[in-house]
Amino acid sequence: MHIRKTFIALGLALAAAGASPAVAQAQAPTPVEIFFQNPAMSGGKLSPNGRYLALKVAPKGGRAQLVVMDVEKLTAKALVSPTDVDISQVIWVNDNRLVFNVHDTETAIGDTVVGGGLYAVSRDGSDYRQLVDRDQQFLREHGDVRMLNYFTDFLATTNDQKSDDIFVEQWDWTSSLGTASMNVLKLNTATGRYTTFTRPGKIVDAVMDSTDTPRVELTYDEGKYAVHRLEADGKWTMLAQFEQFSSGGFFPVAIARDGSLFVTSNNGHDKTALYRFDPVKKALDPEPLLSLKDFDFHGSIVMGQDGPVGIRYVSDANATAWLDPKWKDVQARIDKLLPNTVNHMEVPLRGELPVVLVNAYSDVDPGTYMLFNTATNKFTVLGPVMREIDPKRMATRDFVKYKARDGLEIPAWLTLPRGAKGKKLPMVVLVHGGPWLRGGEWKWSRDSQFLASRGYAVLEPEFRGSTGYGYKHFSASFKQWGRAMQNDVADGTKWAIAQGIADPARICIAGASYGGYATMMGLVNDPDLYKCGVNWVGVADMEMMYTVNWSDISTVVKKYGFPRLLGDPEKDRAEMDANSPLKQAARIKQPVLLAYGGADRRVPIVHGTRLRSALERTNPNVEWIEYTEEGHGWSLVKNRVDFWTRVDKFLQKNMGTAP
Repeated sequence: MHIRKTFIALGLALAAAGASPAVAQAQAPTPVEIFFQNPAMSGGKLSPNGRYLALKVAPKGGRAQLVVMDVEKLTAKALVSPTDVDISQVIWVNDNRLVFNVHDTETAIGDTVVGGGLYAVSRDGSDYRQLVDRDQQFLREHGDVRMLNYFTDFLATTNDQKSDDIFVEQWDWTSSLGTASMNVLKLNTATGRYTTFTRPGKIVDAVMDSTDTPRVELTYDEGKYAVHRLEADGKWTMLAQFEQFSSGGFFPVAIARDGSLFVTSNNGHDKTALYRFDPVKKALDPEPLLSLKDFDFHGSIVMGQDGPVGIRYVSDANATAWLDPKWKDVQARIDKLLPNTVNHMEVPLRGELPVVLVNAYSDVDPGTYMLFNTATNKFTVLGPVMREIDPKRMATRDFVKYKARDGLEIPAWLTLPRGAKGKKLPMVVLVHGGPWLRGGEWKWSRDSQFLASRGYAVLEPEFRGSTGYGYKHFSASFKQWGRAMQNDVADGTKWAIAQGIADPARICIAGASYGGYATMMGLVNDPDLYKCGVNWVGVADMEMMYTVNWSDISTVVKKYGFPRLLGDPEKDRAEMDANSPLKQAARIKQPVLLAYGGADRRVPIVHGTRLRSALERTNPNVEWIEYTEEGHGWSLVKNRVDFWTRVDKFLQKNMGTAP
């Protein structure tokens, strides 16, 4: 990594990282380039004492730099300014020292030969040290200390704020089944020296206690998770064991000062909630600390000097339940001043100034970083997350629900073009990937905003299998690719038609990865519903997920996960073939746009090439895009711009929306 040694004084002009939002021009839509740029400002973190702020700031056309700001003086300098990579994750080790890793946003995965590394630097720019090798070599000399290997990542900071130590996780990929387990190391960021700890097995997560000991660790082996606790005698005790994809068990989140655990668990209910677990009694408290009526708990604990001060969580949007009355009051004041945004507040561990960091964002605004003075109730604006995005020109995004044909309630996100009356609009049904993850939340989404800027309503169903909506919603997806999962998408489309939102003659289905699979099966199952399809990096055939051995899907997933989630390739062959876009390609008559990455290891390009060949035998309207250097999605701005420009033209051509 090459860096400029000089510091760049930015003064109060952090907002100069991006120009002010573009003035709305009624005569032309927002240019595609504006939607798909990398962030201008991100990753804001206050130092433990709250006197300094670290930010990633990318000047227009430049690399993301590590900028440190003196909060009291409101002056800033570029601490690390790479010329060939971008700053990625940034963490304060203590008030004087930071660690960071890097990522090259101008190199696609197929051309990437190095990793993110890990670096440390003091706040004044001194004592710069590389801690983790970026090359895939296990040992490399660095002075009198060997750098840690490529497979090492940041895990956590310590509780000792006078220490230069951090915890890192070092992954072992030598398992015969192709999965990884990790070691926890305590690494000194000044010297590069480290210590190791015992572990109870093939661990995949670890939680530190107030004594900076990896006290609770999660193992995974042969399809089962287990939670272990390190006792005072140095021996490990198993607290729980449960099968993957079951509704039992719990996952550790944090450790209280009294040794009890904060964990997520269903505890016999449909929705996951946050509980306290007593490791002596080996039992959950009867009542949760935080539960949500319509959502699983997904979040984290905000720790203060004396224990938890807040709980982060996601419902339809991100929020924080503050336990500390002081921070609860500050959040309320900020929300009153900014009533139309989610106001994510970062608080210092032990603030010495009356200042917090706020990122205010919404469905129409990617966000703006601000400092809030809790004594004066005044904001200091630092800059926008995305330059040139004008919230006044963006589309509203709403959380809606509809009933699937079997009665299951399906959540969804509906984005309507700015100024549209919401009646008889051309519509894109955008299906998320995964599929076992959450599709969206109430915030700015570049894909749906771009489509809405071109006049399309956008419906994004959280079909069964989407996580975050309870175990019933998740488990209803087992062996339902192309079946009930697909029906959920179709039923959402029909709901939008019945509501008068969508013009039934102008609806296209689109998506990436699993969403690409669902796009093709939508064209198979519901040929009268969808006029065209856009599939990028989509699965073409479930059997190929077992047999294509150059993907990054581990043999453990194929052995313990896929048979339950997808189906057994032998016992369920007939159902899998009936729901294979590749094997049902002759039934697809609508225009199709296919786009794949030549370096994709999740869904290798053979899925796309075989699907294209099968389609072209009977379908003359197949368009093909290949980004040779890209992986499972488009990492380069130029390719994102190119792809969505082509999608825009494809939709205009096939949905009759061309001007």
